[in-house]
Formats: sequence, structure tokens, C-alpha cells
Amino acid sequence: MLNKSALYVYSGLIIIVLVVLFTACEQKQPEKKEMSKQELIERGKFLVSVGGCEDCHSPKVFGPMGPQPDTTRSWSGHPAEMILPELNPALVQPGKWVLFTQDLTSAVGPWGITFSANITSDIETGIGSWQPEMFINAMRTGKHLGAGRPILPPMPWQAIGKLSDEDLTAIFYYLKSTKPVKNKVPEPIPLDQITATK
Repeated sequence: MLNKSALYVYSGLIIIVLVVLFTACEQKQPEKKEMSKQELIERGKFLVSVGGCEDCHSPKVFGPMGPQPDTTRSWSGHPAEMILPELNPALVQPGKWVLFTQDLTSAVGPWGITFSANITSDIETGIGSWQPEMFINAMRTGKHLGAGRPILPPMPWQAIGKLSDEDLTAIFYYLKSTKPVKNKVPEPIPLDQITATK
């Protein structure tokens, strides 16, 4: 049997434990701090870096270490003036190959030829006139401008579209902060047009 002083200590401990438990249950999670525009830009820069987005969306220059992004044309997509190498359409029929140009800004497969988009802040040929919602919708629906033609392979919009609205907004604000580069990327070429010319 507990003596009175031990009983008081024991009762006091029970009260403290109950107060701590009730207090912990009632505490709300701290509200997530909204990022500033500069913080969003930095987050977007990080995301496109780890995502390897520049691998396809920037033209390359070739040096001793192979192809490197051309920093004078970063994010400008497939160069409009680039002439594609001759293509044997038999190589890219369903079940065959998917091919890339040397600088990875265009690809050809069973869907036809696609050209990586100009995603610089240029108003006429890039995404300079876009709003964040348009970019988010494009990444979620796989439609150009969020409502236009399909975004074709190899663009991994299905994976990118799983990012949060905040991360997609961060990517958008980073891209809008880039230097505008005027470069009108060609429209995709369907496979039947490629095979019709051979």
C-alpha cells in the first residue's frame, strides 16, 4: 500500500502525463509558410536541375567532354535552323527504335518527330505570355498550353504532372526568370508524313 506522500507524487505524475497528452492532441500543425517569389524561383531552379530538363530543352555545344548545354541559348528548345539528319522510317516503326538528334532537342519514334519546346521567357516563341495555371494544366493534362495539341514523347509530362501545384509554380517562375531567347520551334511531324516522303 502506498503512503500518502507516494500517493501524492503518483497522482501528480498522472496529472502531468494527462496534461501533456491532452496538450499534444490539441496542438495544430504549424501552418506551412508561403514561399516568396525568389524562394519559388530557387526551388524551381533546383527541380529542373535534378529533373534533367535542360538535357532536352537546351541546344548543345560540343567540346572535349562531349555535348554541353549552350548557355547562350539555354531553355530555347530545338534550334529552328537545325537541319535534321536523313531518317530511315523503317527504324522507328512500332516495336523498333526511338532515335534522338545529337543534341537531344528532337526525337523520332512511332508517333513521328517531336521537337523540344522553347521554355524561355520569350513572349513570342517561349512561355513569356503564359500564366502559372496554363503551365500547371499543360503538365497535368499533357496538352500544349493546357488545352491544345498533345505533348508528345519523350516529354515526361505524366511524371512531372504529379508534382504539387507549389512545385509546378516554382518551375514556372524559374523558367519565366530565364533570359528570353527568340527561337520558333517547329511543330511535331506525324509519322505518316515522314513515311510519305520516302
